[in-house]
Amino acid sequence: MPVEPSILSMDNPVFVTYLITASIVILKLMLQPWMTVYRMMKVRSGFRSPEDAKRTPLNPNPEPGQLDLNEYVDRSRRLNLNDLESIPGYLAAGFLFVLTGPPLWLAQVLMWTYVVARVAHFCAYVTAQVHDIRATFWTFSSLPVLIMAGYVLFTALYA
Repeated sequence: MPVEPSILSMDNPVFVTYLITASIVILKLMLQPWMTVYRMMKVRSGFRSPEDAKRTPLNPNPEPGQLDLNEYVDRSRRLNLNDLESIPGYLAAGFLFVLTGPPLWLAQVLMWTYVVARVAHFCAYVTAQVHDIRATFWTFSSLPVLIMAGYVLFTALYA
């Protein structure tokens, strides 16, 4: 069954919702490593590879311990890993979901719930909230992706 060209156009509010939400989470995914680099440079620690502790213009006075685990830096790395586990699934499921032509209200609820939950998860993680709080926000970001994927599967099976 061919995809209607209008489904992937700016005239389709479901597609526009996807474009906006996908852009937000892609920016989050791509900016998170910058936060890690900022933290590494701020504390001059948490470097990863042996060559990172060599004298360079950006590291003129290497110190012992620069390669040691640093919680301040590693927290940002863990946030990035969590994004890498979550965001690609959203991008794929969300795009496929758009192709099914879902009701606008459903698309907006699911897509914006995902974005808000990811922002809340980031805030909880960066402020070192307990696992229960982080897991709650993670759950609220996971459910919309599962619902969209299920909707796509159901639509494809019964089309």
